[in-house]
Amino acid sequence: MATRREPRFKLCRRLGVNVYDHHKALKRVSGQAQKGGRAGKKTSEYGQQLMEKQKIKAYYGVLERQFVRYYQMGRKSSEATGAAMLKALECRLDNMVYRIGFGRSIRHSRQLVNHGHIQVNGHKVDIPSYGCKPGDVISVREKSREIESVRSCFQELKRYDLEYIEKNFDQFSGTLTKEPPRDKIPIDANEIMVVELFSK
Repeated sequence: MATRREPRFKLCRRLGVNVYDHHKALKRVSGQAQKGGRAGKKTSEYGQQLMEKQKIKAYYGVLERQFVRYYQMGRKSSEATGAAMLKALECRLDNMVYRIGFGRSIRHSRQLVNHGHIQVNGHKVDIPSYGCKPGDVISVREKSREIESVRSCFQELKRYDLEYIEKNFDQFSGTLTKEPPRDKIPIDANEIMVVELFSK
């Protein structure tokens, strides 16, 4: 399976946002870079649109072909294209595993899915791009609950507290209670600019 291989912190500094949610990711970043631009340079409209696309791809760890597929899904939706695209990305199984707190990063969460540690509604699912739906219960397989990294992430870090995810710490599970509202999805990106980029 193809994965993103570029240096994570370097990408965060270039984009000006902490897409990997790591406390060291934006160290040594200038004030201008934190705003998504280089000192002394004015970014063109196309450059800004491209930057927003790169941010979203990095947040969810998807490649170009996958991203285009989610954009096309958004176009077919009755909702605004950008918001529908983000909701579909947010509901990917690997991302849900990360949001619930089983994995310390999107890469770690994807690895947990690939290695068969995750169940959806009591059945093993090892496809990271699997689309979760409201009411789905995502859990760690019982024999995998002793994995130290999973246990410490879920029971100790408790990274995210989102209104569309309900956690059960005793059962090592989380439930997607409803579709993620756009204003509650914790990413710093402008999906409208991405839609404008694809519309050219």
